[in-house]
Amino acid sequence: MGMGRTAMRALALAVALLCAVPVAAQEPSAVILTLDQERLFLESEFGRASVAREDTATRALEAENKRIEAELVAEEQALTEERKTLPAEDFAAKATEFDQKVERIRTEQDQKARDLTRNRDADRQDFLRLAVPVLGEMLKDRGAVAIIDKAALILSLSAIDITDEAIARVDAAASAPPVAPAAP
Repeated sequence: MGMGRTAMRALALAVALLCAVPVAAQEPSAVILTLDQERLFLESEFGRASVAREDTATRALEAENKRIEAELVAEEQALTEERKTLPAEDFAAKATEFDQKVERIRTEQDQKARDLTRNRDADRQDFLRLAVPVLGEMLKDRGAVAIIDKAALILSLSAIDITDEAIARVDAAASAPPVAPAAP
């Protein structure tokens, strides 16, 4: 029971220290906003379209890989059957040719997977180019000094989270026609 009282006193002291700021030392408070970057991307129209394209491309690549795998397995089985009737030199040549084909296909399919990753990264960069000016406007509108990713916080008030508003504004910016540069 003594431990409970000590813990309560320590908590009360911590709260008192946090609340007791000398009036002379108070300066205007800096407004800091939070943003869930992943949610901003995934729930924006741009992000949803990007994820849908990536999912479609990934499924197509997976289907292609399965089809190729089935073809190679069948070809390997046929080659194994031919081994029984082919001279050793002929079989060795066909086996080498098959191995080279498998390596070429593996390289091609790996490149396709890297292309998917590169496309995903390019979409993220395009999204940032769209979102950063919008977030800058929100920073200015709120008189804030910074926007911090929610994942970097331990504790915050939900009132400083701008994710929902940011999603709406980014979607509006994405659907707005581009502004033509002023004539010289």
